[in-house]
Amino acid sequence: MQPISMSDVFTNAVWITLKTTLPVLLIAMIVGLIVGILQTATSIQEQTLMFIPKIVAVLLSLVFFGPWIFGQINDMARKLLGELERFIQ
Repeated sequence: MQPISMSDVFTNAVWITLKTTLPVLLIAMIVGLIVGILQTATSIQEQTLMFIPKIVAVLLSLVFFGPWIFGQINDMARKLLGELERFIQ
């Protein structure tokens, strides 16, 4: 059994972070783009109008993707805590 390097742990944590936040960020970006196009087409330049659809879309995406996101984080935490003795060596 070889010890785990901290760079492997940090690399894995960064990939998990990117993988789990990407769906929510993409949905927020797409909703922002659609609202921006609608604002341009209708000449409504209210800045606060963009935030409410984004907030609703992000909350709905967290409800939809939440179990998968927390499952990924749970798997990583279980793996790290399960191999805790390998960090000490």
